[in-house]
Parts: sequence; C-alpha cells; structure tokens
Amino acid sequence: VQLQASGGGLVQAGGSLRLSCAASGRALSYYRMGWFRQAPGKEREIVAYISQSGGSTYYAESVKGRFAILRDNARNTVYLQMNSLKAEDMAVYYCAARFFSSSDYGSWGQGTQVTVSS
Repeated sequence: VQLQASGGGLVQAGGSLRLSCAASGRALSYYRMGWFRQAPGKEREIVAYISQSGGSTYYAESVKGRFAILRDNARNTVYLQMNSLKAEDMAVYYCAARFFSSSDYGSWGQGTQVTVSS
C-alpha cells in the first residue's frame, strides 16, 4: 500500500490541524494504521494508532485528550485531528500501515511538517 500524508502547516499554540493519510494500492481495511512523529534531534515516536475496523485506538500519553485518530475505510483515508496544539507537538508527522498479519509497520508516508508558533 502507498501512503500520502498531507495537512501539515503552521499553526499558533492552542490551534488545530487535521492531518490526512490517503492510501492507494490496497484496501486500507487490511491494515492497522498509525501516526508517528519525529522532532529535530529526537527519536521517532508513535502518536496514535487505530485498529483495522476503527474499534480500538491507542494514544501516546502526551496527546491524550487533544488528538483523535479516525479512519474512513470507504475513502481509504486515515485522519489525525490535533487540537490544543503545543510547541512540543512540532515535528514531522508520518502515517504508517501495519498489515493485519504483520508485526511491523511496513508502509510509510512521506511525512508532513507541523509547526507550532508560541
């Protein structure tokens, strides 16, 4: 599956952004989908993931209550709604797909930059 992330940009602290990850090549319903981020000088970290059906989600402690991961399998798209953005959320955000029978995220999008101004 090929992934295309979009929706990043510049936002003031406290603002909102919605990232999108559009998939092609295979139905997204075969995949657990995750959003990761990497800030300069830091390791990549998982932000959130959502199960194939959308019935189960996980959030990093740092984004709980502010971010929401959603999926629309009919549109082959996954979203990350980010509210109450903070300076520490500034990073390159990546979407990734983990095939249902795999233990790894094997497909990655190209990344989209989120910049938060204080």
